[in-house]
Amino acid sequence: MKKIFVLSSMLCAFSLQAQFSINIQTEPGFNEQEAILYTLNGSKDIVVTKEKSKNNVWTFKYPKSYSGMMKVYFPNTNNSVSFISENKNVSIKLETKANKVQNVIYLDEANELMSSIQETSQKKELILPALGQIKEYYKDDTDFGKALISEIGKLSGTAGGVDQAKHPFVYFYNTNYNKFLSNDANKKVTQEEIVNFIDKSNDMLESSSLLRPILVSYLNVGGNTNVAQSVDALINKLNVETPRGQTVLSELIDIFDVYDMNDFKTKYLTLARNLKCTINDRLASTLKSNAATDLGAVFPEYKFHSPVNTTAKTIADVKADKKVIVFWSSTCSHCENELPKLLAKYKDLQANNIQIIGLSLDTDKNSYTTKIAAFPWINDSELRGWNSSFAEIYNIHATPTYFILDANNKIISKPNHVGDVLEYFKLK
Repeated sequence: MKKIFVLSSMLCAFSLQAQFSINIQTEPGFNEQEAILYTLNGSKDIVVTKEKSKNNVWTFKYPKSYSGMMKVYFPNTNNSVSFISENKNVSIKLETKANKVQNVIYLDEANELMSSIQETSQKKELILPALGQIKEYYKDDTDFGKALISEIGKLSGTAGGVDQAKHPFVYFYNTNYNKFLSNDANKKVTQEEIVNFIDKSNDMLESSSLLRPILVSYLNVGGNTNVAQSVDALINKLNVETPRGQTVLSELIDIFDVYDMNDFKTKYLTLARNLKCTINDRLASTLKSNAATDLGAVFPEYKFHSPVNTTAKTIADVKADKKVIVFWSSTCSHCENELPKLLAKYKDLQANNIQIIGLSLDTDKNSYTTKIAAFPWINDSELRGWNSSFAEIYNIHATPTYFILDANNKIISKPNHVGDVLEYFKLK
C-alpha cells in the first residue's frame, strides 16, 4: 500500500506541474460565445474541451503534458487560430473585424519565437532570390550594399539557433521541416533516412503536423512503381501493432484515399481490419469512417443545415429511386470543371427519378450562394469548410467526392469522377 501511495502522490504532483493554460482574448466587438480546443494526432484534430467566453476571454486548462500543435475553433463565426504548446502557458490576442480574425498576436515566448521563424522562412523563400539579384548591381562597400549583405545573411540563417532545451518543440519542428520538407535541391534525403526518423522520433512527431507531408515525401522519393515495397518496408520497420505503426498506417490509408490510389487503400485498409492487437484511437477512427462509407453500407444520416430546393429535413427524407451525393466547394477547380457536366444531364437524371444532393465545404456565404444559383438540385452547407461535420462523418479528404445511393440509402457506387457518375447511369 505504501508504494502505491507514493506513486499516486508522484503522479498527482506531476499532473499539477504539467498543467498549463491557454488564454485567448478578443476585442469586444467579436460576437462569439463558444470556443473549442483541439490537439493534433498526425493530421487529425482531436477535440479536448469547449469553453464559454468571459468578457471576450476564453481560458482553457490543459491537465496533462503536451508539446505540439493546438487549435482553437470558434464555430459560430467559423474562425480558427493555430498555435503551439511547449507544456507552458499560452497567451494570444486576436484582432478582429466584422466577426473575422484579422491578425493574431502571440504574447507567450514560444509562440512569438515560432511565429518569427515562420515569418523569416516565408521571407527567405520569397525575398532572398530577389535580394541576390539586386546585390549584383551594388558594390559591397556601399551603405546599401552593406545593408543588402546584412539582410541576406539574416534570411539565410536557419532554426539552428533555437535553444533545444528551452524550446524543444520549436527546435523539433523547424529542424525536421528544414531537413525533410525543404524545397532546396541540395537537401535531398533518402527513404532510409525518413524511415529512421519516423521510427526514432519522440511523440512530438504525431503532434507536429509533419507526419503526413513527410510520408508523402517518402512515397515520392520511392517513386510510383515502388509504392507497395516502400510502404511494406516502412510499416515492417515500425511494427504495425505499435501505436506509431498504427498511426502511420492510418495516415497512409488516408493519403491513398486523397490521391485515388484505391488498390493501395484497399490493401492496407484490409491489413488494418485484420489486426488482432489493441487498436489505437487514430486507426480506430479511420476504420470507423471507412466502414460507414463502404459499398453496401447504409449512408450515415445527416440533418440538413440550411437546405435549398427541398423541404426535406435529412438526406433520408429525400425520396428518389437513386441519389447522387456530391461533396464540393466553390473554390475547388476540379468541381468547377465537373459540376457543369452533371448539370448538363440533370434533366435526364430527374426523368429517371434520380436526385442530386450537393453538400458544400465552403466558408464564404456569398461565393456559395452565387454558385448554387446555377445548380437546381438540393444544396446545403454549414459554411465551415473542412470543419464541417460531414467531412468527418463521410470520410471526405478531397473535393469533389461522389456517392450513389439506392432508394433505401444504401451505398451502391463510389465514383471517382463525374464521368463515372454519368457512365453508371448510362448517360455518358
